[in-house]
Amino acid sequence: MIKLLILPGSARRDSFNRKLAGIAARIATDAGAEVDLIDPADFRLPLFDQELEEAEGLSPNAKALKQKFIAADTILFVSPEYNSSITPLMKNVINWVSRTETDDEPSLAAFTGKVAGLLSASPGGFGGMRGLVHLRSILGNIGVLVTPGQFSLGSAHSKFDEAGQLKDPKDLESVRSVVTKLLAVAKKHA
Repeated sequence: MIKLLILPGSARRDSFNRKLAGIAARIATDAGAEVDLIDPADFRLPLFDQELEEAEGLSPNAKALKQKFIAADTILFVSPEYNSSITPLMKNVINWVSRTETDDEPSLAAFTGKVAGLLSASPGGFGGMRGLVHLRSILGNIGVLVTPGQFSLGSAHSKFDEAGQLKDPKDLESVRSVVTKLLAVAKKHA
């Protein structure tokens, strides 16, 4: 059974990306994956600061989140864009989780060799696509195999019903395609 970690890039309770992450989680569960859907609000982290890290080490939240990354076979990042790039929350999580805790721990232990997929949602017409370009680049540079397919949900403010489900079956199929391909690659990569 593939262990899938899903990380929304927004802590806002009613975030479009959290809704999209929930839909992806149901699809992955139905496909037989063991899903760990993170609520970023449960893992509040200080802004990464190397002097803070040297003085205090990784916070309990950073350690717990890092262990979730290490335990996962694959990761689905579901992130909006801020100013045409990734969110500060997403970058901060990556920064903290990438840190080593001991001298004998391999560099980037939580990322190296992982397989990742990308989704985004935004009220804008690009649907967060510009942020995924940066996220893909960062992940590739830290040893993550990012699957080529991705999906960006534009005009997200009009795409969900009152229950938080996607209105358009084509959008749902696009999310399903990303999740299904991610799980297939993760199985082959394991």
